[in-house]
Amino acid sequence: MQLVDLSRKAASGEIDTVIVGFCDMQGRLQGKRFTANHFLNEIVDNGTEGCEYLLAVDVEMNTVSGYEHASWDTGYGDFVMRPDLSTLRLLPWLPGTALCLADIVDHDGVGVAVSPRQVLQRQLNRLAERGLYARSATELEFCVFEETYEQAWDRGYTNLTPANRYNVDYSILGATKVEPLIHRIRNEMGGAGMVVESSKGECNLGQHEVNLRHELTLTTADNHVIFKNGVKEIASQEGCSITFMAKYNELEGSSCHVHMSLEDANGDNAFAADDAMFGSFVQGLIVTLREFTLFHAPHVNSYKRFQARLFAPTYVAWGEDNRTTAVRVIGHGASRRLELRLPGADVNPYISLAAMIAGGLFGVDSGLKLEAPVEGNSDEADSQRVPSTISEAAELTAASKIARDAFGSGVVDHYLNAAKVELDSFNSSVTDWERVRSFERL
Repeated sequence: MQLVDLSRKAASGEIDTVIVGFCDMQGRLQGKRFTANHFLNEIVDNGTEGCEYLLAVDVEMNTVSGYEHASWDTGYGDFVMRPDLSTLRLLPWLPGTALCLADIVDHDGVGVAVSPRQVLQRQLNRLAERGLYARSATELEFCVFEETYEQAWDRGYTNLTPANRYNVDYSILGATKVEPLIHRIRNEMGGAGMVVESSKGECNLGQHEVNLRHELTLTTADNHVIFKNGVKEIASQEGCSITFMAKYNELEGSSCHVHMSLEDANGDNAFAADDAMFGSFVQGLIVTLREFTLFHAPHVNSYKRFQARLFAPTYVAWGEDNRTTAVRVIGHGASRRLELRLPGADVNPYISLAAMIAGGLFGVDSGLKLEAPVEGNSDEADSQRVPSTISEAAELTAASKIARDAFGSGVVDHYLNAAKVELDSFNSSVTDWERVRSFERL
């Protein structure tokens, strides 16, 4: 939507509300709602302020220690949300409402380095210096339950009823049973400016996937965050709930496979044109993957997904059209691309995409040669294992010179502290597993 379109729709009363939002560290959409006229008269030119603690809290919005960016000692001041008008769009599932994403900047207009959109933009700028541009797509899986979010809360998120009682992977019949919901998601995401390609059932109970068309990478990350928020809002309106947990139960987890290719200034596939560069980029992903896993798997639950024979990678390897590998190379010619299968549906897309670019550029700048692909089951490959816990991943990231060179130590330390906060919270909690195991028998 162009600004002139918003002005016209606001004047006619068709749009009366504009959301200004941004992606927080947990990959969630945060922000404010404005009357459409106030957005047009004030926010477009001046932006709006928000508390800087929004980039320094945990999942439950608790203020926590350890962040240099924001703390009680610094007084929790404001940053500025500066609207990016190229992201302005209608939200069909919210009557009379438009959305505009914002960049987080300080009061001098300088981007806040630790904000996810800025982290990705820095890596995209590194590509642009080389005359390259990244095109990406994220494939999100999620589980649908018949209970509302409020009912799920009241049940402690246990004993929920999945929308499908059995594996409906590629099943037309199984997908039809939730088609009223998925139909809305497909069509209304299209109305919000995204190009929806397909939807399908998946393996876990009530699990489904909706695929969006590949876009320039910043647009892909923007769409991803809007999509996740919108899907939950639509589910709430339909009287059900959806989770993007990486691992809800002991069956298959919900992934976020990330496709990426590079193109030159003419829009031609640079991977297809330069096989050596492509090989170096893939090898860069491989050699940095363990050090960068934290950027793809940011939560304690993320690591429960990395189990053999459940279509999630367990070892660092690549292969040609091999779904057991962490990096899967697919396509030919103009469609030549790589697929990173490590991230789960809980991933922050800006951070994961930034880490992919940083890893690939390390390979290109170092002139790395691509190692031989894995044939067959990579769960049995003779290679390094994907980190199995968030603490292991954080230790690898903390010691990574490559990460600090690519992102800056301030950014790395910020996200390391987020991992520490996550782990400390988990370690201080008593889980259902402990109660079931210990209540009577110990």
